[in-house]
Amino acid sequence: MLDYDDEARHYDASRGGEPRARAAAEALERLLPHGPCTVLDLACGTGIVTERLRRPGRTVLGVDRSPGMLGLAARRVPGGVVRGDGARLPFASDAVDAVVIVWLLHLLPDPVPVLSEAVRVLRPGGVLVTTVDKNDAYFAEDSDIAEVTADLRRRYAPRVSDRSDRLLRLAAERGLEATGRTRFPGTGQGRSPRSWREVIEAGSISWCTHAPRDEVADVCRRLAALPDQDVPRPDPLYPLVALTS
Repeated sequence: MLDYDDEARHYDASRGGEPRARAAAEALERLLPHGPCTVLDLACGTGIVTERLRRPGRTVLGVDRSPGMLGLAARRVPGGVVRGDGARLPFASDAVDAVVIVWLLHLLPDPVPVLSEAVRVLRPGGVLVTTVDKNDAYFAEDSDIAEVTADLRRRYAPRVSDRSDRLLRLAAERGLEATGRTRFPGTGQGRSPRSWREVIEAGSISWCTHAPRDEVADVCRRLAALPDQDVPRPDPLYPLVALTS
């Protein structure tokens, strides 16, 4: 996992910046409770999304375990952030009306401790909103890149912790029911054939690091043969699911 203290200064710019944060907040708003409530943004990072969730009558809190990230978040949500681990949240049981988990569960070897803590701090009738299937976001829309990489992804993509079918099952075991879904774009983050080849050759793509070298080389050759080598394909689309207690 990344050193998020070290990443903090350039994290937002490298992850889509303000446009992606705005799109994420707008999508979250479609699934969050309306009216007076308390919302906890778990793994809030720099607070770039957290600050956009504030509304009159709504208390928004952020928690993260990275001091570097929280230093930035504290400027955006003054007095509203605290250091803590998602598996041991510094909040009482039944303390909040909603928990938001964006771009976290796919990083964890096991989502159960974090999911269980989110359920613990939710009040009865509260809602948990989380991203799912993050690694599939770049291929949510058909494209020539999606077609070229499909077989390699199908056979060699590792089992991830935010797989939607597994998370829905784990949530149901903890008394949560899926009550809503939406998606938001990673605005400006679509990759071109050339940029896909570069990240594959750099060893940054999990379904390539698990595949035989000759098969990876073949996919890179096919990517190199695509037209418009520097034209980005569709932006990734990140799924969100709302789970109500």
